[in-house]
Amino acid sequence: MATEQGLTKETILSSVAGYREQSGAGASKDALEKMFERDKQTLRGLSIQVETIGDYADPDDLREARYRIPTAEYELPADIDFTPAELAVLNLAGGVWSESSMSADARSGLRKIRALGIDVDEPIIGYSPRLNLREPSFVPLQRASELGRVVAFDYVKPGDAAPHRRRIEPLALVEYEARWHVYGFDLDQQGDRTFLLSRITSDVEITKTSFDVAAREHAGERALAGLDELAARQQALVEIAPGTEAALRLSRRAIPAGQGFRVPYVDVHIFADELASYGPEVRVVEPADLRDQVISRLRRVLAAHGGGTHETGGAA
Repeated sequence: MATEQGLTKETILSSVAGYREQSGAGASKDALEKMFERDKQTLRGLSIQVETIGDYADPDDLREARYRIPTAEYELPADIDFTPAELAVLNLAGGVWSESSMSADARSGLRKIRALGIDVDEPIIGYSPRLNLREPSFVPLQRASELGRVVAFDYVKPGDAAPHRRRIEPLALVEYEARWHVYGFDLDQQGDRTFLLSRITSDVEITKTSFDVAAREHAGERALAGLDELAARQQALVEIAPGTEAALRLSRRAIPAGQGFRVPYVDVHIFADELASYGPEVRVVEPADLRDQVISRLRRVLAAHGGGTHETGGAA
């Protein structure tokens, strides 16, 4: 970064900290060059571009090649300026995502912001949320969306026993009800579809087939609007014991009703899993299919703990 012309490998190995010490300790030239190549790959893996500049007369002649990191990687456009408060928010937003899940553009943007060397406002820095990506399909789907590549995966629809192969153009990844979904154009169904990542049962295959990335514009908004519409059509009436974990978690999306609370949901099976996990803290009044799903899960738990043959006079 200190020179526009770049540095030769020999200069780097003899002057840059790390290599210089290894050379002085008697490391062989071959070992230093292997270290140099490994470091180049590490930098590129972090989305830090390392340029190789050949001889001006013969660019393919790399015997005296020079290496440099373009300063543009660490410089914002001259007409962009941030206040300390804005920088604090940007750094906080960047900190939400783990490095492995951030796009190359986002990592590059954070490097440029940090290179400004401006102090940020302190009050919010103590609060640093994290988004945990438990779904292994998230990263390949994100990567395919950035590249504009069609993906294929096995997917189990709600109510189906076996998965089916799906091929989609991944347009957006959205979080809804604390669960990740991928929204895209289904090539076999010829329409937009939303898929719950936890229902993907295979590795995500990134194919060589491309799609127009312009289709990603506003895709996230369309996905969330579709999920909102579905949830609005599917509302459960539940009774919730006050002061419990169920009350804490469900109240964030529940609507008070005469007999209890109306809670919108997207996937009856996933919602039944959640409600069953609260045990006696919640009771489903309606719809009947959701109530049956919850009772079925509770009975399986009872049977697994040796109570399957014991009958009581009360309702499950």
